[in-house]
Amino acid sequence: MDDPTIQTAINQRFRGYLPVVVDVETAGFNAATDALLEIAAVIIQMDDQGRLHPGETIGCHVEPFEGANLEPKALEFNGIDPWHPFRGALPEREALQTIFRPVRQAVKRSGCKRAILVGHNAFFDLGFLNAAVERTGIKRNPFHPFSTFDTVSLAGLAYGQTVLARAVEAAGLDWDGREAHSALYDTVKTAELFCAIVNRWEALVALESQTKKC
Repeated sequence: MDDPTIQTAINQRFRGYLPVVVDVETAGFNAATDALLEIAAVIIQMDDQGRLHPGETIGCHVEPFEGANLEPKALEFNGIDPWHPFRGALPEREALQTIFRPVRQAVKRSGCKRAILVGHNAFFDLGFLNAAVERTGIKRNPFHPFSTFDTVSLAGLAYGQTVLARAVEAAGLDWDGREAHSALYDTVKTAELFCAIVNRWEALVALESQTKKC
């Protein structure tokens, strides 16, 4: 029987870190004062050929924390009504635990030591994540506190594009502008983009290796 704690070689690929794509939607740009309104994550998997694929996807609507600032321009941009009765929003601590629980399980399953956040402008998502962790007093944050993989830089290198929509299209992936600016959709597309870039790099390395042998 296969060892359930070591599924693939992904624990050897990124120095023991498991890539997990995260996107947040917020009520402003200040992680210390502005509300976290949505958070989503996609856990990255590796197949037997060493190719990356988006795996489990988790997403939550989040209740603004007590005293949170809600910038009208930010709400107009992302189209979120924080007080809509059908949002099904969770308190901030519960929302984080909903995201963290499967991430911790995936880290253990893969034999990795910790998750590393992948994001498009990753510093923004990590800043809001860390601020929410501090507010809620959660002790078991599975993510590295400051290291990230940023698809802005990776897409700029691979495709010459830094805007998410243009980078996704440059990678030959589908993009629906009507779905953009929801945490769940943007996370899924960022995960697809990250996998496409890493897989393209691996294919180029393999081709170069074969060429040298000829």
